[in-house]
Amino acid sequence: MARNWTPESWRGLPILQVPEYPDQAKLDAAEETLRAQPPLVFAGEARKLKDNLARVTEGKAFLLQGGDCAESFAEFSANNIRDTFKVLLQMAVVLTFAASCPVVKVGRMAGQFAKPRSEPTEKQGDEELPSYRGDIVNNIEFLPESREPDPGRMVQAYNQASATLNLLRAFAQGGFADLHQVHRWTLDFVGDSPQGEEYEELATRIGEALEFMEACGITAEAVPQVRETEFYTSHEALLLWYEEALTREDSLTGEWYDCSAHMLWIGDRTRQPDGAHVEFLRGVNNPIGVKCGPTSDPDELLRLLDILNPSNEAGRMTLISRMGHGNVEKHLPGLIRAIEREGRKVVWSCDPMHGNTVKSASGYKTRPFDQILGEVRSVFEVHQAEGTYAGGVHFEMTGQDVTECIGGAQAISDDSLSQRYHTHCDPRLNASQALELAFLVSDSLKGLRAGWSDKLAAAS
Repeated sequence: MARNWTPESWRGLPILQVPEYPDQAKLDAAEETLRAQPPLVFAGEARKLKDNLARVTEGKAFLLQGGDCAESFAEFSANNIRDTFKVLLQMAVVLTFAASCPVVKVGRMAGQFAKPRSEPTEKQGDEELPSYRGDIVNNIEFLPESREPDPGRMVQAYNQASATLNLLRAFAQGGFADLHQVHRWTLDFVGDSPQGEEYEELATRIGEALEFMEACGITAEAVPQVRETEFYTSHEALLLWYEEALTREDSLTGEWYDCSAHMLWIGDRTRQPDGAHVEFLRGVNNPIGVKCGPTSDPDELLRLLDILNPSNEAGRMTLISRMGHGNVEKHLPGLIRAIEREGRKVVWSCDPMHGNTVKSASGYKTRPFDQILGEVRSVFEVHQAEGTYAGGVHFEMTGQDVTECIGGAQAISDDSLSQRYHTHCDPRLNASQALELAFLVSDSLKGLRAGWSDKLAAAS
C-alpha cells in the first residue's frame, strides 16, 4: 500500500538536484513567509487545464508549451513577458489554423527559476564554486558570495511570479489576445523575415474569416473565444521547499494543489520512483509532466504512472520525450508500446531542445535548428507508425532577438552566437526561429491529424 501523503512527506527521502542551505533559520523564515502568501494559481484553473489536456489525450486538441529555460531577476520586465506571450500566441494561431484543432497554451513562465545541473560545482581557472542553479537559488556571478544558496531568493521569485501572472492574465483576458489583433502580434525584428511575411498572409486570411463570421452575426461579444484566450503556467517542480510552501488544500474538494503553477513537471534527473520529487507530486492534483530521456525504462515509466496517476485519470499525465534527434527511433517506440499495452491515458509531448545541446567551436552552448526540427519530425513519424497521437511540443524560446541557437532561416552561425547570447542557462529559440518552427511543425501536424481522424472514424 502507498504510504499516506502529506505536503511534507517528501522530507527525509532521497533527493537530488537541490542546494544545501547553510542557514536553517533563514530557510525556515523564507518558508514561513511563503506559506502566508496568497496562492499564485487556483485549484479550479488547474482542473480546467486537466480537462483541456484530457482532450489532448483523445486527439481533440494539441499542447503548445514554451518559454524561458530559466527566468531571471535581471531580465524581468513587462516588455519581455509581453513579447514571449506574443510569440506563443503566434505559434498557437499557426498550429490551430494548420491542424484545425484547439491549442492548449502553457507557458514556461511565472515560476521557471530553478535548474538542474550536470555537476554540483563549476570551475573557472583554479577556483571551484557551487554551480549556478537558477536565480531562485543563487546568483550567476562567479563569486563565492554570489554562488552561496540563499533561501530569501524564493520570496523574490514568488513576488516576480505573482507580477508575471498578473500581466499574463491581463494579456489573455483583457483584449490583447483578441484574434482581431493578429497583425499586431508580430515583433519588429520578425516582421521583415520570411516567417513574418508568411504569418502576415495567414493573419489576413484569419481577418477575412472573422469578417465573414461577423457578417453572419458571430461577434467577439457573442463568442468570448474570439477576444480572449486561456493561458496556463508551468515549471519544473525542483525546489521542493518552495513548492510545499505554496501547496494549499482546496476548500471545495478537500484535495491538495500546488498553487505555484497550473502544471508541474519532473525532470529527467529527478524522476526516481522512490525519490522526494515523485513523492511530493503524487499527492497534488495538478496536471503533471514527466521528462523521458534515452535512459527511461518502460517498466520504470509504468511504475511512475502507478505512483503518480493510480486511477489512470485522463489529463493528469503528460510524458515529455527528450531523446535527441538521433535517438528517437531507438528509444521512443518501446515507451509508447508499454504505455499502449497497459492502456494508460497520457499526453505524448516532444521536447526537442534538451537532447540537442552541443558546444560550438567558439565555446558557446548552442542547439542546431535542424536537429530540433529533426527530432520533432522523428517523434511524429514514430507516433504515426505506432498508431498513437503526438499531442504536443515543448520549446525553450523567448520573444527577445537573441542569437543562441544556430541555423534556421536567419542562418545564425557560430560566429553570430556572441552578438546577443543572453541566456542564464540553456540556449533558446528567438521569436523568428520559434515562428519558423511553428510553420514547419504545422505541416507535419496537419498530416498526423488527418491520419488520426481516419483512425478514429474507422474505429467508430
